[in-house]
Amino acid sequence: MSLLSSLGRKGLFLFDPETAHGLSISALKTGIVPACPAKADPRLAQTVAGLHFPNPLGMAAGYDKNAEVPEALIRLGFGFAEVGTLTPRAQEGNPKPRIFRLVADNAVINRLGFNNAGHAAALERLKRCRRDALIGVNIGANKDSVDRIADYVAGIRTFYDVARYFTANISSPNTPGLRDLQAKESLHALLSSVLTARAEEATRSGRQVPVFLKIAPDLSEEGLDDIAEVALAHPLDGLIVSNTTLAREGLRDTRQAGEAGGLSGKPLFEKSTIVLAKMRRRVGDDMPIIGVGGVSDAETAAEKIRAGGNLVQLYSCMVYAGPTLPGAIVSGLSRLCDREQVSTISALRGIRTAHWADRPI
Repeated sequence: MSLLSSLGRKGLFLFDPETAHGLSISALKTGIVPACPAKADPRLAQTVAGLHFPNPLGMAAGYDKNAEVPEALIRLGFGFAEVGTLTPRAQEGNPKPRIFRLVADNAVINRLGFNNAGHAAALERLKRCRRDALIGVNIGANKDSVDRIADYVAGIRTFYDVARYFTANISSPNTPGLRDLQAKESLHALLSSVLTARAEEATRSGRQVPVFLKIAPDLSEEGLDDIAEVALAHPLDGLIVSNTTLAREGLRDTRQAGEAGGLSGKPLFEKSTIVLAKMRRRVGDDMPIIGVGGVSDAETAAEKIRAGGNLVQLYSCMVYAGPTLPGAIVSGLSRLCDREQVSTISALRGIRTAHWADRPI
């Protein structure tokens, strides 16, 4: 860990996790955190879902919930940044405290509950971003919504002119009943409505914005079958695998492990990578997949790609490694290309799908 990251971690860890998160956003806003991107490497660039990614590493949704610092995140070395989850109306989320550090496990448990300032506030910020910045918009439903599918459609329509891609987040464990949208018939209805709205907006604007679906790691083999079947039956552009988990196996911090919410960070790596590979096997080679969960260094990022991912995202591991992590991972991926003697990082994709997909969830 660099001196900058070490000092930053010690300072932020003096505060409760949610306060520390707010301070980190403020630091990025003010420019206190210096840009530290890796050297551009054409071997790491690729086109996925019609978008050109300069490198395969993205910031996952959940950090920049209100689209306050997406460009600052990209300056840290990320190839892309995803904001949200955004709901039509502002909502407070669940009662505090609702974020917990499991330091011994390099993990985080959160039960935030889609706390955000709503569509209108985020839209005004995103209008001020560079149009070439690769910013995805993660959309969800209000907790008290009477029509959750309509909330996702509203997200498509509201952000269509500013989003480079969308993620329909149906996998958070912190909004009661949200994961029910992963059930076969519900998912059919959701994707039909969302992708119809996308088609209408594409006709109006003259550009088609990709739509990804973010799923949970806590799925059975039958649940994965259903999601794959529905995804392939619609003009969906890709999957994001996966969100946080309700599982708690193998944690060292048994006291914090009892907190309700979704677990993320290093302990999620194995489970999320297995689910990624199983989905790759089900959907075939053509559908893009973004792998998320436990990415902490270049090797774990590369293993997501070997398991079948086109791109990868992280969030929780940066809580422990600090703002130099994305640059370090991207530089590490360049060295890995040297070591593996590959001309493009995408040459690694899927070479270990069977290794991961054959393991039980």
